[in-house]
Amino acid sequence: MTKPIETWLTDMDGVLVHEDTAIPGAAEFIARLRDSGRKFLVLTNNSIFTPRDLCARLRAAGIDLPETAIWTSALATAKFLSEQRPDGTAYVIGEAGMTTALHNVGYVMTSQDPEYVVLGETRTYSFEAITRAIQLIDNGARFIATNPDATGPSPAGSLPATGSVAALITKATGVEPYFVGKPNPLMMRSALNQIEAHSETTVMIGDRMDTDVLSGLEAGLRTFLVLTGSTPASAVDRFPFRPTEVFDSIADIVPLVT
Repeated sequence: MTKPIETWLTDMDGVLVHEDTAIPGAAEFIARLRDSGRKFLVLTNNSIFTPRDLCARLRAAGIDLPETAIWTSALATAKFLSEQRPDGTAYVIGEAGMTTALHNVGYVMTSQDPEYVVLGETRTYSFEAITRAIQLIDNGARFIATNPDATGPSPAGSLPATGSVAALITKATGVEPYFVGKPNPLMMRSALNQIEAHSETTVMIGDRMDTDVLSGLEAGLRTFLVLTGSTPASAVDRFPFRPTEVFDSIADIVPLVT
């Protein structure tokens, strides 16, 4: 017997917003969650921004939520590293979202013999920084990346993302990174732990079959796919796994929040 939905996880881009524009129903969905008292988290593989930055972006789009309701791949990566090697050292390619998360768990940023090379998202990848990362990994640093997304969206079209740069570093070193973000179910489990939720009573909402739905499925969650983002309806049946339910948009899920 299916248990009632007690807690909610939802992707951000393609589910709640397109760039800086709210998707119809998104503000109502978040407002309904807040009014109901249900615990929830908004998840994103984007590690560029801090939760405070993302809250401001969502608020500008008309979606109001506290920064404690946002869980990024940067936060999940920092949590993972703090559990693996507390108060460690890392060479970071990334922006404020990544460096702030690592500082907050007691990590020191260094280019001298770090325990980890951490690759996050950035809009200004530096050849010098990538070269240094390659040298450090060759010298024994462990390789971590926030997420495997090969491209990311922008108003001008696709941009190379963490997965593409990770592939370059892997080609140069022969070392594969450990990806923390979706589709690694570790991202889902860390989010569940953050709000003390149980997989059997939690739903993951996403717009991508290969990250959102896959990671939700592997973490034991029910999965709702919305068709306002990356995966069109015509592509759903091409995957060897299925979401629990498919909806046209987040607006169709609002009535399910009780």
